[in-house]
Amino acid sequence: MNSIFNEAVCKNRDLILKTLDYIWTNPETGYREIKTSKHMADTFKKLGYELHLAENIPGFYTVLDTGRPGPEILILGELDSLICGEHPDADPETGAVHCCGHAAQCAALVGVAAALKEPGVLEALCGRIRLCAVPAEELIEIEYRTQLKKEGIINYLEGKPEFLSRGYFDGVDIAFMVHTSGGTSFSCELGAVGAISKKITYKGVSAHAGGAPWEGRNALYAASLGLSAINAIRETFKEDDMIRVHPVITNGGGAVNAIPDKVVLESYIRGKTFDGIKAANERVNRALIGAALSLGVNIDIEDIPAFAPLINDPNMIDVFEDAAACIPGIPCEKREVFWSASTDMGDLSCIMPVIHPYAPGSSGTIHGIDYKIADPDLACVASAKLQLNMLYLLLKDGAERANRIIADFKPRFNSKEEYLAYIDGFNASGDRITYSGNERADIKL
Repeated sequence: MNSIFNEAVCKNRDLILKTLDYIWTNPETGYREIKTSKHMADTFKKLGYELHLAENIPGFYTVLDTGRPGPEILILGELDSLICGEHPDADPETGAVHCCGHAAQCAALVGVAAALKEPGVLEALCGRIRLCAVPAEELIEIEYRTQLKKEGIINYLEGKPEFLSRGYFDGVDIAFMVHTSGGTSFSCELGAVGAISKKITYKGVSAHAGGAPWEGRNALYAASLGLSAINAIRETFKEDDMIRVHPVITNGGGAVNAIPDKVVLESYIRGKTFDGIKAANERVNRALIGAALSLGVNIDIEDIPAFAPLINDPNMIDVFEDAAACIPGIPCEKREVFWSASTDMGDLSCIMPVIHPYAPGSSGTIHGIDYKIADPDLACVASAKLQLNMLYLLLKDGAERANRIIADFKPRFNSKEEYLAYIDGFNASGDRITYSGNERADIKL
């Protein structure tokens, strides 16, 4: 392996770690990453890149052309943080904190960008390299993002399908992104589950809780029955579908002396396949609607496409393992399992070969109060080396390996338009029960 790639990253270690420090100490959640995106953009501009800034939302991409014919490879870094107010490094006003590893991703992406500007690096490559700082991977603050969607600012709740719909990935042939994880090994699974997002509003009738409760219809009791009904159907989910349903109550009533007339829940329906997600969602909707019927309240269920199931391309897994072997002292682990969490890299995997592996260096519980980047050299510097070596393996020798991967790939959808039209079909909203005067109720699943 040509050692110039590892050396090119090492030359920019200080810039990489300074980027990590800034992003970690300035956390912002999805579609709010104003400072984060600006800092990353300013860093890229100082490195000599011309940027295509996302219109009216954070994020950007840049394309580096080697001047030699070949495919285009997309490398991504995610800008957004989570919310975990009890984390010691959380923003005191917003509760935002990078307990997800995205700060390290941004730092590694800067490392790749800087290394590509070092003398001699591009000479071994062909084709084009697209570097992208993308917003909004963590699916949180659904109400805020839903409002952005209603205002026409975004079409999708997550950044990668949003960028895809805007044409920011047009011309890309292969994509990869390295996440951060614990331990001391590079690692990769076969893929991860997808999900749809749900906002559920039970609509009752308020009344005095002590003086005349019989005049009300308790939305909180209906919601409680709905949660119990979901638990009652969990054993009907097939193990192979890897279904996960985890609702929370975000609005449970306003005053203890009033019958709650509005209760709001949010949930995901996760699953390994689109068919499994659809089937589970129908059962969950039936359970939720049945609870509403039992107390004579109504229910608005808003379903929004979230993440597609991720399938890591087998040939890209081979590239990952070969690239990891070029980083001395860090073992590589391939896990023959699907992860039961989700990522919007799954959306890209529906139309192009992708991989979403992991670099070590964090400690604590991911998304938890003790999460931190314990070893920045592993999480950021080694990650950048891994990505640069993957790029080299794909684009050396006239991109022979990348071209073979592209030729072997069998997409689940023939185009981005076909894919986006498919997931748009998951959108649904409105009251699910129509009550008529003769005590009849018609439901819509």
